[in-house]
Amino acid sequence: MPLTRDFRETIRERLQRDPEFCEALLAEGVKCLLSGEVDVGKSVLRDYVNATIGFQELGGIVHKSPKSLMRMLSPSGNPQARNLFEIIGCLQECAGVHLEVRAVR
Repeated sequence: MPLTRDFRETIRERLQRDPEFCEALLAEGVKCLLSGEVDVGKSVLRDYVNATIGFQELGGIVHKSPKSLMRMLSPSGNPQARNLFEIIGCLQECAGVHLEVRAVR
């Protein structure tokens, strides 16, 4: 049986060549968090960070250690809201997008 391509590599390449997918993945991570699917949201944001700016650069921007950021977005991580929103704000700025929240009935 042939080996399949690594998921992270596939996501990274798609994010680099498709700005709409990049925006959609970031929006999906935040949407999951807001809808109470915290573990899924953290996982999506972790994949997004790995495929875009990386934890080293993110840590430098938000003045936190990369390992601490990785733990926050890990399955067992429990980030404070302040840290989570700081990460999301940084990711928006780096991507050049502004996510908006709107009420839907």
